Amino acid sequence: MGDYKDEFMSKAFVKAHEALSVGEVPIGCVFVRDNGEIISEQRNTVNQTKNATRHAEINAVDDVENLGKKLGVPSSDLYSEISVYVNVEPCIMCAAALMKVRVKAIYYGCANDKFGGCGSVGNLMATMQKLDPNYRVLVSGGHRAPESIQLLKEFYNGENPYAPNPKVKGVKIKKDQLHENGTSSAPSNKQKTNGKQGQKSS
Repeated sequence: MGDYKDEFMSKAFVKAHEALSVGEVPIGCVFVRDNGEIISEQRNTVNQTKNATRHAEINAVDDVENLGKKLGVPSSDLYSEISVYVNVEPCIMCAAALMKVRVKAIYYGCANDKFGGCGSVGNLMATMQKLDPNYRVLVSGGHRAPESIQLLKEFYNGENPYAPNPKVKGVKIKKDQLHENGTSSAPSNKQKTNGKQGQKSS
């Protein structure tokens, strides 16, 4: 599990609840430096900005870029000591972005069965190892997964004008027909670390 600290996941959940309250998919993330300094707390702003790329992780990357400019240091110096806490497994786009900038670690909540880039659908760890054998990222999932699934259920089951009818195996269904466990399943009892399997702690 590495140096996972639940206090930072709690802050990610605060942002996820904030997203839900304004009609966004309830995903929040926090970027934390090795010294415990939080340098970004973000949430999805896709509907607010009408920009499909404005996921929580991408917004946080923008914060780091701006901080680097403000401090007069290369942003790469910051990313190398950043751990990412996000309540849902990053999608392929976000996982690729996080690994492209070479974050140190990614801790996530529930699996993202449709778009997950940390093993559920795509395995960006394996891809990045081929592109850059010297880069190693710790990826650990399953942290407070049921809590994340509940938030997703609230979004898709709610009277939210922005919530699409979810798909199960590619077929659209009505929101009130969702299975009790929601649209995102909890990950297995394993964590992924640099392509190797290790015991997960929630």
